[in-house]
Amino acid sequence: MRVFGVDPGLTRCGFGVVDGGKGRTVSPVAVDVVRTPADLDLALRLLKVAEAAESWMDRYRPDVVAVERVFSQHNVRTAMGTAQAGGVVALAAARRGIPVCFHTPSEVKAAVTGSGSADKAQVTAMITRILKLETAPKPADAADALALAVCHCWRAPMIERMAKAEAAAAEQKRRYQSRLAQAGTRTKKAGTR
Repeated sequence: MRVFGVDPGLTRCGFGVVDGGKGRTVSPVAVDVVRTPADLDLALRLLKVAEAAESWMDRYRPDVVAVERVFSQHNVRTAMGTAQAGGVVALAAARRGIPVCFHTPSEVKAAVTGSGSADKAQVTAMITRILKLETAPKPADAADALALAVCHCWRAPMIERMAKAEAAAAEQKRRYQSRLAQAGTRTKKAGTR
């Protein structure tokens, strides 16, 4: 499975592509950071992020795009820009029929470091070790993008099992409610005789 990890942002948007194999085997494919100038109009900054994401999707042909979910930030303006950047990436993926999965920062940190409260330095150190990179990816947005891709590779089987279990439970509930409705109808008919 090839995963395109995106650490969304307007000033710096981290991109990382990882190939996942059997078990927890992962290998790096590409990593970079897309930058947009702060003095550029917001719409043009989003366009630059979208165009870069589209170029990466067309070049690396990922099976899925993993985007960091904006969980909470103290600076509302920064949170809005981050969410908008993630949105244009998700839109670009949807246009290509590529599934998009969102992961919270704590899910990513827990997946690659074992602690959902790890700091950026710990994430960078672990992603460097996990992917057997000669040098640590810089800036941190690049390491975070790779961490998102690795996180998805490792969490995808569990996510798929949970989705199947939820679908099976919903089908079982539907059948049960149908049997109840049929039993109620039979009871009403028996009572009118």
